[in-house]
Amino acid sequence: MGDVARLAGVSAQTVSRVSNGFAGVTEETRRQVLDAMRELDYRPNSAARALRRGEFRTLGVITFSLSTLGNIRTLDAIATSAAREGYAVTLLPVAVPTQDEVNGAFSRLGELAVDAVIVIMETHLLDAATVSLPPGIPVVVADSDAGDRYTVVDTDQAGGARDAVRHLLDLGHGTVWHLAGPEDSFAAQRRANAWHATLAEAGLVPPPPVRGDWSAESGYRAGLLLAEQPDCTAVFAANDQMALGLLRALHERGRTVPDEVSVVGFDDIPESASFLPPLTTIHQDFAEVGRLCVEGVLAGMRRPTPEPGTTLVPTRLVSRRSTAPPPGH
Repeated sequence: MGDVARLAGVSAQTVSRVSNGFAGVTEETRRQVLDAMRELDYRPNSAARALRRGEFRTLGVITFSLSTLGNIRTLDAIATSAAREGYAVTLLPVAVPTQDEVNGAFSRLGELAVDAVIVIMETHLLDAATVSLPPGIPVVVADSDAGDRYTVVDTDQAGGARDAVRHLLDLGHGTVWHLAGPEDSFAAQRRANAWHATLAEAGLVPPPPVRGDWSAESGYRAGLLLAEQPDCTAVFAANDQMALGLLRALHERGRTVPDEVSVVGFDDIPESASFLPPLTTIHQDFAEVGRLCVEGVLAGMRRPTPEPGTTLVPTRLVSRRSTAPPPGH
């Protein structure tokens, strides 16, 4: 900084003001300083800035799966929102969601110097009494039901599932079958519970759910089973990728969609409008989830003892051509 100041003919304080984007510097002086920075290949030292300001301008993200579309889109939204606030993101994938792995992840993030942590946790790890996140650093959790212990941001999983089932019932279907997600997934459980409750509220006995693992291949395998059920005229799939496999299986077994079987998915991935037929689905606002996660950890940095609780981001039904009244209705 001293070298830049000497070359530009200004004080080191002026160089600091230009480097940090502060006001109070004339345009001509700013240009002189920037020219000197370029000539000397000067870059501000982030470690020195962190020591001076007491913050690293970096958010840590711990995630237990990079294979699911929802986690990837949430991570993308977090990175975008963090950048908009002037923060970088350090990602730490954890292969096995155990207490030791969580503690190890926090230790490694501490070594990498982060100001706060966002945990994308699809499994029920935080529900276990033996598992807790280390204290002393602001934490926001996405996709969990640990709102009594941590700040949680999530999509309204139950509300979206209810809308999907009601849409099919309103079309006249006698019941709705469910292609569920993995048993250890919080989102899958919330969607399955809401499917079951909505049918029960309508005075219907829910048929046995068929379970997949979020992949299109598992949806295809489940679809081969559902295609053999003659009374299956409507299916709510817990995500769009499984719905894609389901559509293929129904097509191969000669069950036309939506003339014989209606299908609703969940997520509204960009490709869902290009399925054959275009998929009716539940839209999740991943960008809003990411924004609220970043907003939550930044608020936690300013408030030493943030209150736990859950913020739910609303969903909406996107009606396309994969749903219709049942045959003969």
